[in-house]
Amino acid sequence: MFRRFRRTRLNGALRDMLQETHVRKEDLIYPLFIKAGENLKEEVASMPGVFQLSLDKLEPELDEIKALGLRSVILFGIPAVKDSVGSDALCEHGIIAEAIRKVKAYAPELLVITDLCFCEYTDHGHCGIIDHVHETVDNDKTLEILADQALVHARAGADMIAPSGMMDGTIEELRSALDANGFENLPIMAYSTKFASAYYGPFRDVAESAPSFGDRRSYQMNPANLREAVAESIEDEMQGADILMVKPALAYLDVVRKIKDATTLPMAVYNVSGEYAMLKTAAKAGIIDYERILMETMLSFKRAGADLIITYHAKEVATLLDGKKL
Repeated sequence: MFRRFRRTRLNGALRDMLQETHVRKEDLIYPLFIKAGENLKEEVASMPGVFQLSLDKLEPELDEIKALGLRSVILFGIPAVKDSVGSDALCEHGIIAEAIRKVKAYAPELLVITDLCFCEYTDHGHCGIIDHVHETVDNDKTLEILADQALVHARAGADMIAPSGMMDGTIEELRSALDANGFENLPIMAYSTKFASAYYGPFRDVAESAPSFGDRRSYQMNPANLREAVAESIEDEMQGADILMVKPALAYLDVVRKIKDATTLPMAVYNVSGEYAMLKTAAKAGIIDYERILMETMLSFKRAGADLIITYHAKEVATLLDGKKL
């Protein structure tokens, strides 16, 4: 007679052996915010534990990242001067290019991913060149400078680029420009399904990228649209993306699963600033078991289908995976 295997017997080592989903250090990508200037390590009030760093403060941070066993970082730049077209992002000696070279020289074993967008570099805080007639981003003009920005990152030594602006045709434009300039093997991690979300609020503090007018709903996705969300990612796959992404993560796990089931490409999620801030605030208030909820959240991303997790919690998760307390 068949006898069901009861959960009550799955304890200790056997339970761990049979666990279906795992979070590993190599799954994690840690964001770094590099700001022009000197002797800067400024904690962001809305994101405790997250800092803006100047280049001269970067080495101790990289030492900590390596010591924890993390393997990947994603870089965001905050220039000294912003203008209408994000000129610093197009400069071979701009803050992001210098940051890439610094990380690759000091910690060549780290995989360096770069966020490819203009919101941190423009004085208006939008993700490209403004169409002033319609008060939104001019898609096609922005594609032209996105290609130039990608080549700046590639020549500086980036291991992967991650375009986040949600312009139509981005992946095709970047793949063409990279291939034509000898970077055929540089992978693209597309922010392929990026929603116009209220969860981004604290990020705009750390990246100093809040729009000076309007919002980004004309080029980011409607949170209500599941079928469109899947179609956006599949379109990026067809254009040549190597990795797809859903952003934000926590409120969109159904989207992650739908896309995972529709593609053979690896999937990333961005565990965004608002998600991070909520856990931190609840922990400070003493109303949650922070460590357990943190790991449960990471497992939910993996269980939904994510292969990679961009998260401000990466150092904490690595510590917990080592069996240490925070």
